[in-house]
Amino acid sequence: MKNAVGSKTLIIAEKPSVAQDIVRALTPQVGKFEKHDEYFESDSYVVSSAVGHLVEIQAPEEFDVKRGKWSFANLPVIPPHFDLKPVDKTKTRLNAVVKLAKRKDVGQLINACDAGREGELIFRLIEQYAGGSKPLGKPVSRLWLQSMTPQAIRDGFEHLRTDAQMQPLADAARCRSEADWLVGINGTRAMTAFNSRDGGFFLTTVGRVQTPTLSVVVEREEQIRAFVSRDYWEVHASFHAQAGEYPGKWFNPAWKKDAEDAEKKADRVWSLREAQQIADAVRGQPATVTEESKPTTQASPLLFDLTSLQREANGKFGFSAKTTLSIAQSLYERHKALTYPRTDSRNLPEDYVPVVKQTLEMLADSGMKHLAPFAAQAVKGNYVKPSKRVFDNAKVSDHFAIIPTLQAPHGLSEAEQKVYDLVVRRFMAVFFPSAEYQVTTRITSAAGHSFKTEGKVLVKPGWLAIYGKEAADEVADAKDGDKGQNLVAVQPGEKVKGDPVDPKGLKTKPPARYSEATLLGAMENAGKTVDDDELREAMGEKGLGTPATRSSIIEGLIAEKYMLREGRELIPTAKAFQLMTLLRGLGVEELSKAELTGEWEYKLAQMEHGKLKRDAFMAEIAAMTERMVKKAKEYDRDTIPGDYATLHAPCPNCGGVVKENYRRYACTGKSGTEEGCGFSFTKIPAGRTFELAEVEQFLTNKHIGPLDGFRSKAGWPFVAEMVLKFDEEAKNYKLEFDFGDDKAGEDSGEIIDFSGQESLGTCPKCGGHVFEHGKNYVCDRSVPTHAHPTPSCDFKSGQIILQQPIERAQMQKLLATGKTDMLEKFVSMRTRRAFKAMLAWDAEAGKVNFEFAPSKFPPRKTAAAKTATATKSGAGRATSTRASATKTPAKKAAAKKAAAPKAPRKTTAASGKLPSAALAAVIGTEPVSRTEVMKKLWDYIKANNLQNPQDKRTIVADAKLRAVFGKDQAGMFELAGIVGQHLADQ
Repeated sequence: MKNAVGSKTLIIAEKPSVAQDIVRALTPQVGKFEKHDEYFESDSYVVSSAVGHLVEIQAPEEFDVKRGKWSFANLPVIPPHFDLKPVDKTKTRLNAVVKLAKRKDVGQLINACDAGREGELIFRLIEQYAGGSKPLGKPVSRLWLQSMTPQAIRDGFEHLRTDAQMQPLADAARCRSEADWLVGINGTRAMTAFNSRDGGFFLTTVGRVQTPTLSVVVEREEQIRAFVSRDYWEVHASFHAQAGEYPGKWFNPAWKKDAEDAEKKADRVWSLREAQQIADAVRGQPATVTEESKPTTQASPLLFDLTSLQREANGKFGFSAKTTLSIAQSLYERHKALTYPRTDSRNLPEDYVPVVKQTLEMLADSGMKHLAPFAAQAVKGNYVKPSKRVFDNAKVSDHFAIIPTLQAPHGLSEAEQKVYDLVVRRFMAVFFPSAEYQVTTRITSAAGHSFKTEGKVLVKPGWLAIYGKEAADEVADAKDGDKGQNLVAVQPGEKVKGDPVDPKGLKTKPPARYSEATLLGAMENAGKTVDDDELREAMGEKGLGTPATRSSIIEGLIAEKYMLREGRELIPTAKAFQLMTLLRGLGVEELSKAELTGEWEYKLAQMEHGKLKRDAFMAEIAAMTERMVKKAKEYDRDTIPGDYATLHAPCPNCGGVVKENYRRYACTGKSGTEEGCGFSFTKIPAGRTFELAEVEQFLTNKHIGPLDGFRSKAGWPFVAEMVLKFDEEAKNYKLEFDFGDDKAGEDSGEIIDFSGQESLGTCPKCGGHVFEHGKNYVCDRSVPTHAHPTPSCDFKSGQIILQQPIERAQMQKLLATGKTDMLEKFVSMRTRRAFKAMLAWDAEAGKVNFEFAPSKFPPRKTAAAKTATATKSGAGRATSTRASATKTPAKKAAAKKAAAPKAPRKTTAASGKLPSAALAAVIGTEPVSRTEVMKKLWDYIKANNLQNPQDKRTIVADAKLRAVFGKDQAGMFELAGIVGQHLADQ
């Protein structure tokens, strides 16, 4: 019997796990749900879910500007409305949810996505997409959940919110999304257009969260570079009492903080003479002792949200934020061992006390011997109490804190176990008693000078026991005698003597560079640095980005070459400094300040409370976008004001001083203030910004590379070397890319001398020695040498293969072991996608080939493979059934044929493609594969010397190639596309 039209309600959750929780909570009330691939269904409900964002906004086709046309003429892009497009990775899920929403028996929808702005947006975009050109037209209610216990879910269904109640939140969600798009797209295109005005393509990305985050890192680096270290001294003494020795450090009791100089501190002396005078005055003199001792307690840190978990894992294990998120996501999705990790809350709902007790019982009974006893102690001691420090609905946002689930995990990787342990220890620690210390402050006075000694003794470890701390253990941060140690007793009225007493020379240190842990903290607390009180309050605990996006923001800055990750430090590149100089120079600093986020949050909060209209906010964003583009478009000065470098290396043409400006490095004459000899070169050749150290090396050696990160005019990345060549016509040096023309050098017949080089290893082909030569690694018998004037070997392997530089150490490893390590920066010529592979010696083919890691997923068994397996397993049986014994010969033959493994596919002329008449005139008429075509085409180009001498990426067509190209010249990146038009199936 068919269901009546509109009789069912579709519930859309944000995640599959929430959909399952809803089904479990509703089953006792509405009856059993049938499980299907993408949804659950009962007589009255259909429950499905997204997997985060399934739909994203885009400009309508007529407003979209493709990257090749990123110029000021097409800016700003402010579409009157936004179209929607599916997120590629989740199209299947989107189609399934849309199909359910359109079902005739589904009469209404319930938005059960996460309780917050993003959850509202996820649902609204799915609903809009499902409706297509007109609204879906089905009533919508809102399920608002901040706790996922069955009772909380059932209570939520009793108090569904109306669509009208949620409209202000929906407006704020859409405004945030569209405003981010407008600022990011227009800002990126405007800055890229500005930086590409002198030719080339210099991608310069900006964004509301990305750019202020980068600004934080750049400002810290500027502080480090501007820092001037100063000498100072501390005076340290060892005091002798009847019970033994104790250390002390001089300090000035009358010292007050200096607002102008943060380096001035109570225990610092700024001249050696003064420090020596203090030491000499105190040494050997009787000293009086006063001390104060008092108990203190230390509570455990709060539960983890994602950012604090990422910071902890980075500090303890060196995991990147992206890695920690990936591990936490695996523990949540695959192992079901942690709650949802993408949260910014460090509290639990108030109704979660029973769940916490059950979780501790599970941990107490688990096989984790290092943690189970503490869980058992918490259960036995009834440690779990409904404290506001842990259980507070007001501090639970879209999600609650990360805690272990009721499911004990098995088969965790080492990294997963580390992160799981972090969460479990923190989870147990918040319920344990505070740690108790006895803190003693001892002041030792002699000859008018005071020395401080602090003792801190752990009396009761409390929660610290979970981390291996025991009572009376020395505190981990004890140092220099001024804190942390267990002090020897001093009797009342006892006189002590200091010896030795010595000055200790030290230097002030610049602030530390950001690590991912400290940058995540800076992003999280960015709102606290905002001056405006209202904006600071609006940002609240939000900071820059969300816990779910912060790791991707950091990874994006690294991918765009704005930052480098060296060990645990994040270091801004020259490209980052150039962007900040540009934004300051153009007067669009708001893009680099957290205040922009604060202003948006303030206005979006007003919108959520019905005090600001969506249209008014978007009009302000459009005006800001137009102003930003206008400033970049109308800037007419030659350079951008900034703090520019003077280079140490002299001008190669006249020996003058080379200075930096916004766009170029240029000669400024012998004095550094003249017009100079005219020598200059761009700071951003082919979209890659020179680092200062690279420029110094380049000017000194007139050669550098191979370097990666270059982009062609079409935006494709490539690797190249660069040289400074003397131009006879201009009578000056100029920068050129050196793509190499190895054949010209190798086929010249000149004797090559390898005597000054160290061999990389033995040639796998003939047993000779392999050396670096030109852009290749070659066998010494493959080129003319004094020992072998006539080449007898052809071993050669490039130093750059598909944009992947092959380091000397990797070639040595290949020659010694047969293969390199896994290399990760190869880029396919066909798809332009990066891939990773090892290089390995292929003895059968007689050349170096790719070797790929085995797939994690075994190939699916085909019918033929299953038959083969069955045949193999039955081969040893003594008897067989009558059915198998009486198989017809035809069936046996068919089975045999099915079981036979397929021969590997070979590329033959028959499987190739036919070249057109024009292409055949260059490479011949035989059918060929696309790879062979490219090889033959390049052989022809090299043989006829058709590369433009000034730009070897450009091919100058002769009569034959003109018929293929349809024009007088073509770029090397165009060849594959042109060739495709001249190949046809046989």
